[in-house]
Amino acid sequence: MSAEPRERLAQTGDDYVQFWVAGENGKGEYRCSECAYGVTVYRTLPVCPMCSGSSWEQTAWSPFGRALRLQ
Repeated sequence: MSAEPRERLAQTGDDYVQFWVAGENGKGEYRCSECAYGVTVYRTLPVCPMCSGSSWEQTAWSPFGRALRLQ
């Protein structure tokens, strides 16, 4: 493993995106920062099964978000 901090921030103007690394504890929905593959995690973030990427971005969560997308 590298000596980089476990949480990295990518600065883009006034907004920022927080990334998590495979192996960190997480809970919620995440997208691979390499290929956008989505996972729902309750414990440890995995290595991406599609592209072997190790950097994840947490998706915006809403209690009705999934129901609204299905309409």
